[in-house]
Amino acid sequence: MSQTSSVLILGARGRFGLAAARAFAQAGWQVLAQVRPGATGPAIAGVRWLAADPADTIALATGARGADVVVQALSPLYTHKAWRAELPGLTEAAVAVARELHATLMLPASVYNFGEGMPPVLREDTPQDATTFKGRMRVASEQRIREATQDGAMKAVVFRSGDFFGSGAGSWFDLVMAKDLKSGKLTYPGKLDVPTAWAYLPDLARAFVKVAQQRHKLAAFETLHFAGHHRTGQDWADTLAPVARGQGWLRADAPLRVSSLSWPLMRALGLVMPTMRAVCEMRYLWRTPYALANDRLVALIGEEPHTPFAQAVRASVARLGAPAARGPVPGMDAGSSPA
Repeated sequence: MSQTSSVLILGARGRFGLAAARAFAQAGWQVLAQVRPGATGPAIAGVRWLAADPADTIALATGARGADVVVQALSPLYTHKAWRAELPGLTEAAVAVARELHATLMLPASVYNFGEGMPPVLREDTPQDATTFKGRMRVASEQRIREATQDGAMKAVVFRSGDFFGSGAGSWFDLVMAKDLKSGKLTYPGKLDVPTAWAYLPDLARAFVKVAQQRHKLAAFETLHFAGHHRTGQDWADTLAPVARGQGWLRADAPLRVSSLSWPLMRALGLVMPTMRAVCEMRYLWRTPYALANDRLVALIGEEPHTPFAQAVRASVARLGAPAARGPVPGMDAGSSPA
């Protein structure tokens, strides 16, 4: 990779955007990190903060002139109203700047597209049968990106993963599961024996870099799956218990208490709170076992970046500081920066 390679990250103050900025900078890329006008970000070697509205294509393209890659790390807040109003515009903004720069657009994506009937192993060619509002919105967004690549003005990579954890606050892990860890308690949103996919953000960000380095090998539009960690709720309990003991939050002879999230209460709150209603629509993701097959990714970049689960969990808890951190209601898009 040439030292002159550069990347524009839209929404670089969000959890995934910041993880991506760090990963690209550490790999020697020049990083243009977009934030809203008037905002800035932490000082990171190799990262230049670019204050511009996401829809201001000219300002972004001028500030990031010569960028080879655009990472779309912006996402609406969790309600249906926000997604309906903002997601199409965010998609168009990312497409517009990628086309202006003749760059490769990279999108962190979710498993929403596959719907409640999804099989236990998800591949890039698994039929998409979205059964939720957000799933249908995601399908439409990805289709729009595919269409934008057909005339050769840009390339695009849809990079699908499971739930985010690590690199700060704002996900199911810190807002629900670990929020009472200091009191020796884990709250899990699903059955303890159902395995689902999890993406440790530093690993996912490093995978983005590796794919970007191989972008010349990609078709105009590509979909890749990131396997990450395939874990059950019991795996989380078994891993968090020694972490809590090591921090002095749990006595050596005491078990970690595990409770279930009260979905009936969440549904009741959803009658008056649009955010809770949107969260409840996605409950099936905690009842349905699924994993992402990463064969195509491995064929492109070699071994997937993979921090051992116990190490990733310890680091995630350490970065939270106080596990009772508060933030937006979680979802698989929680690692992205709000629009």
